Amino acid sequence: MNTPLITEEYDDPSSGKLIFEYYECDSYDHLPQDQITQCYAVAFHKDKMVIVRQGTKDTWGLVGGSVEKGETLEQTLRREIQEESNMKVLSYKPLGYQKVIDPSGVQKTIYQLRYFAIVEPFGPFVSDPTGSVNKIAEIDPADYKKYFDWKKIGDAIVNRAVEFKNLK
Repeated sequence: MNTPLITEEYDDPSSGKLIFEYYECDSYDHLPQDQITQCYAVAFHKDKMVIVRQGTKDTWGLVGGSVEKGETLEQTLRREIQEESNMKVLSYKPLGYQKVIDPSGVQKTIYQLRYFAIVEPFGPFVSDPTGSVNKIAEIDPADYKKYFDWKKIGDAIVNRAVEFKNLK
């Protein structure tokens, strides 16, 4: 198995300590599909990074969400971006994934996927169907830590997405 690029520990209020291992990759085919729970994207509209504010948590983050039963990963990514930002995915590719491990064994190991995406609006953002996202913003990617800070793993994800963007 690959060695993680970054390993960080986080305190989770419900289960205690969690270990996040971040891996860069070009495909998710090797992952146990039944353990993939999320698809999020560093999405770009023109030169700006699209972020969303979760109104229930009052926090900013990447656009994306949970895989629904019967969906492919591509369907999840496209649906979540449309629901949360009212934007259409023009192109995308894998950035990497987080393997989330609960050392206590209470929660099973899960995988959270991160994508790079180029998007364009269908129209103005009105609201997320579930009501969880109440605002979107298009920001300079260099400013993302003004909105959220995912430490070294977040830096790796955003930096790789910016590299991909600059290759377009």
